[in-house]
Amino acid sequence: MLKEFKEFALKGNVVDLAIGVIIGAAFGRIVDSLVGDVFMPIIGAIVGGLDFSNYFLGLSKAVTAANLADAQKQGAVIAYGKFITVAINFAIIAWVLFMVVKAMNRLKKQEVAAPATPPPPPADVVLLTEIRDLLKK
Repeated sequence: MLKEFKEFALKGNVVDLAIGVIIGAAFGRIVDSLVGDVFMPIIGAIVGGLDFSNYFLGLSKAVTAANLADAQKQGAVIAYGKFITVAINFAIIAWVLFMVVKAMNRLKKQEVAAPATPPPPPADVVLLTEIRDLLKK
């Protein structure tokens, strides 16, 4: 019976994990869009109108295109601009998650900071304490 229960509990955990992975993947797309479509254009405008996604290095002389999509059609390229974009995306996401965790920890400390007064001892404990004190005399 216990073995069957453990197998059932394990299946529930697997389902919970699968749901978490699916929701995490969907949330990852939302975060990618937010960073790529909102934050990166602002950063590009601040830096001076730079578009990191079109930075590349052609590995052959046949690559003469000015943008990455056409250059990849012409031959092999190292698209280091995409790497810069992904690195900036990671830094932004890591900073936001750090701030969220910091805020959650601050809220937890506030909850713990107010210790509750201990409840009064039960009547039988009070009675036993009185008996002990009388026996000591």
